Amino acid sequence: MINEETLKKELAERILKNFVSKENVSVEDLIEDAKVDDKLIEDWTLELIGRVKLNPDITDEELAEEIIKMSSQFDDDSDDEKDDELDAKDAAQIKNFTAAHKADILIEALPYIQEFYGKTIVIKYGGNAMLNDDLKEKVMQDVALMKYVGIKVVIVHGGGPEITQFLKKVGKESSFVSGLRVTDEETVEIAEMVLDGKINSEIVTRLNRRGLRAVGLSGKDAGLIQAEKKLATVYEQADKVKVDIGYVGKCKKVDARILEDLISRDYVPVIAPIGVGDDGESYNINADYVAADIAGALRAEKLLLLTDTDGVYKTLGDNESFLSTLTAQEAREFIREGIISGGMIPKVEACLHALHNGANKAHIIDGRLPHSIILELFTAAGIGTQVV
Repeated sequence: MINEETLKKELAERILKNFVSKENVSVEDLIEDAKVDDKLIEDWTLELIGRVKLNPDITDEELAEEIIKMSSQFDDDSDDEKDDELDAKDAAQIKNFTAAHKADILIEALPYIQEFYGKTIVIKYGGNAMLNDDLKEKVMQDVALMKYVGIKVVIVHGGGPEITQFLKKVGKESSFVSGLRVTDEETVEIAEMVLDGKINSEIVTRLNRRGLRAVGLSGKDAGLIQAEKKLATVYEQADKVKVDIGYVGKCKKVDARILEDLISRDYVPVIAPIGVGDDGESYNINADYVAADIAGALRAEKLLLLTDTDGVYKTLGDNESFLSTLTAQEAREFIREGIISGGMIPKVEACLHALHNGANKAHIIDGRLPHSIILELFTAAGIGTQVV
């Protein structure tokens, strides 16, 4: 597997080195003259990382050519002079190569576009992709592309960090038991306000600005998610004990009729993971499990879980042990044996739950990688771990 931190540093250094040789100035002069800024270097570095992931066998010479091609598009006065010096033949070659490269990408994507046309894909939107503005826009671009090629998209979002942040603002500390937030009545009201009122609204607005017809929903709307209390499991003197931690829930039943109605009318449902109990009380539910239940109820073609990790490794820290495909049986065995542990357990369990309830495939992908959804859906290599 690719070590992204090392690759990011190396590529950024190579881009700067190319600029220095091209401009015949020092790095300090480039930055001081505002010819190169950190944002440009970061954008180009992320783009190159994406290309390396798509083609892990890329040679050093090919990578250098990619950097040179990107630099040729850099718009400053010296570049304009150099562009004027290019003869027509060289300019045509550069233009034709770029067009051919784009065509190859589209041709590679075509069979996947055909395969997923008219299918339902559920995206669990969470992790760093929800916190970084640039990644937010790239996720919205991915969703827009999916819709415009005929894919039915449903989004379920999380929001734990934002809830914690808002609780701090009102002077309320967060506490957790077995990874679950202790949620009293005041906390669940704040969670519902942040999830449904703030985060959900922002996602809907971003999608609508891209020409989509997105609709924000809470699991409470039309009885979409009927919930019941979820008890936390703790260990006391080696014995398992169930503990009541308040308004933390789990899905008891998903009534997908409202989603099916919206999807049939070409809307994109965006769902906050709040469920309703038998007595009308609100329950905060883990978004991974909500997405899994909804993917199952809709018999989705795929469930995509956006996370802050590459996927599943058989041996933590060993890049060679990365698992691009994991069967349901293997996943259960690895959990029992402790190979899959910690925060990866709920992700994998959500995938298993989705498959058991009717989804076709589930994928754990790295939402920190720009356009990770498109890379997974429309390229032969794909990214992340698929559970089948």
